[in-house]
Amino acid sequence: MSNSLHNRPNEPLRQENWSMVLRPKRSLFEVNLRELWQYRDLISLFVRRDFVSKYKQTILGPIWFIIQPLLTTLMFTVVFGNIAGIPTDGIPKILFYMAGIVGWNYFSTCLNDTSQTFIKNASIFGKVYFPRLAMPISIVISNLVSFVIQFLFLLVFLAYFMIKGIHVSPGIEVLLLPLLVLIIAGLGLGFGIIISSLTTKYRDLVHLVTFGVTLWMYATPVIYPLSQIPEKYKLLVLANPMTPVIETFKTALLGTGSVNYLQLLYSVGFTVVLLAVGILIFNKVEKTFMDTV
Repeated sequence: MSNSLHNRPNEPLRQENWSMVLRPKRSLFEVNLRELWQYRDLISLFVRRDFVSKYKQTILGPIWFIIQPLLTTLMFTVVFGNIAGIPTDGIPKILFYMAGIVGWNYFSTCLNDTSQTFIKNASIFGKVYFPRLAMPISIVISNLVSFVIQFLFLLVFLAYFMIKGIHVSPGIEVLLLPLLVLIIAGLGLGFGIIISSLTTKYRDLVHLVTFGVTLWMYATPVIYPLSQIPEKYKLLVLANPMTPVIETFKTALLGTGSVNYLQLLYSVGFTVVLLAVGILIFNKVEKTFMDTV
């Protein structure tokens, strides 16, 4: 064999043409967007799986996407609107509460679902390679489908009240709705992947997430207008990055007040920083989570 090799000194070594080469991440901030795009078919399968499995074995199926915000809106109308008598700045109570609930539901479901990314998908992560961020991104997209259904349902209510002559006036601010949806998705994704990274070691955080998100809702002007908050607490509520988003969401659809662009810019900046920190922690935990999950 050695003679045959000596007889072909100028023959080039055979090179394999691989379609993919897996290398360890060298930077914690490394996000291969091109690779995520290459796995777009897998992300779409995850989206379909999440959407179908949520209500596959239920009697009413996808109708729950509509029933859930409707029942919550009716409960808030009775408890906070009629019994507690919390004002809604002249907006019909059912519209005011539904607008807040639809926006908040998208955030809370994104956060709750992505916060269990590592725990719920450990079996998949341990068997096959794919960009780990594809999983939480697919969750955000699948929840976006639910949000669109609920948003269209909200528009039906809005059209009904406008036909009846009730003073609700969507303005030019509706053009901000795509930005608001991106901010909500970014906040839900950012907080979710941070929590999912922490729960690989601290499992009891899972039990605190749902409870914490519920408390967070009451610190956000979902069931009350920002104008009703006492001045001494207003700064604390405005520190909540979801406050400008929900307020702008209501303003765009219902015409309640005016948009505070400085506060909205704060939410945008908070979202960018949160995503950067979330990706850093997620990439760090991703390398070793199979040893602890």
